[in-house]
Amino acid sequence: MSKLKLGVVFGGQSSEYSVSLHSAGSFLHQIHADQYDMTCIGIDQTGHFFLYTGPVEAIEHDEWKKEEYVHPCAWVHKGIYDLQNQIFIPLDVIFPVLHGKNGEDGALQGMCEMMNIHYVGCDILSSAMCMDKEIMHILCDEASIPCADYVCLKKGQPQPTFAQIQERIPLPWIVKPCNAGSSYGVHFVEDEDGFAAACEDAFFYDGRGKILVEKAIDGFEIGCAVMGNEVVETGSVDEIEIESAFFDFEGKYAMKGAEIHCPARLDEELFEKARLLAKDAYRAMGCTGLARVDMFVTGGDIVLNELNTIPGFTATSRYPTMMQEAGLGFSDLIDRLIALAMERQVSAC
Repeated sequence: MSKLKLGVVFGGQSSEYSVSLHSAGSFLHQIHADQYDMTCIGIDQTGHFFLYTGPVEAIEHDEWKKEEYVHPCAWVHKGIYDLQNQIFIPLDVIFPVLHGKNGEDGALQGMCEMMNIHYVGCDILSSAMCMDKEIMHILCDEASIPCADYVCLKKGQPQPTFAQIQERIPLPWIVKPCNAGSSYGVHFVEDEDGFAAACEDAFFYDGRGKILVEKAIDGFEIGCAVMGNEVVETGSVDEIEIESAFFDFEGKYAMKGAEIHCPARLDEELFEKARLLAKDAYRAMGCTGLARVDMFVTGGDIVLNELNTIPGFTATSRYPTMMQEAGLGFSDLIDRLIALAMERQVSAC
């Protein structure tokens, strides 16, 4: 039986470029490499694609784009074309180890559909909807999934004043981009003094001219790993213990002032309630393949925060850790996700 021809894509133009490199390094260390005919494809920060043939460590240290490691390439039907050696490389399936813009938002997924290549994770529409937190709120509200109260501010349109927002949503607030991740551009606002600067920074990271002003939930954050197509299953639930007002970039990637407990320190009833809400949100957003569903516990209730359709994939990242806690190791998890990708019909595949 021939091996699946797997393309692993990393890098990208997103503000989360560095996160992608660390995820890709862990992924490549963990994958059952002998089971696949594997091709690595790097995207630099200008959006150029390259075949990558160097060591994993060069990716992790952002030294991958050396002349001896890379060849420029182009996407073609059912594969990529090595422009330097003029060789076609067929691909059955893509595993995008990308985060944020042009990787997690439906852009790469659309390209894979056009090239008739299977890909791991959510489809074009679901990826785009989960990435856009305003759309996520609208759809989850429609599905009766509890979320924080919010106001969406859009560039080029009349903006409510601070006082008008406060009439609708009591302080404190979380101000954040609608289309970004890894807590870039996210701010905790307690009064009017820092509001304008918080909005300006959130707009900077959004890229599409939309930001959210959300009610800050009085509680703590939890998450649940979800996986599947028609049949949906969950991993464990984790809990984030933080010293700051929210789980910021340094907390997520350097664990400064933060500690993650897996499994979460919840009673059995609340633990299962979190799993059910995660499944409901996953289905409401049309997810396939995988997603990490982030929520808040406030009293005895659970409120949805957001969905991440390509969560972190380092050895200590939350998604693989939750799946490990549920009995599915990192290497086997990768195999399962690739198998789920091959189940789904993609264009003319």
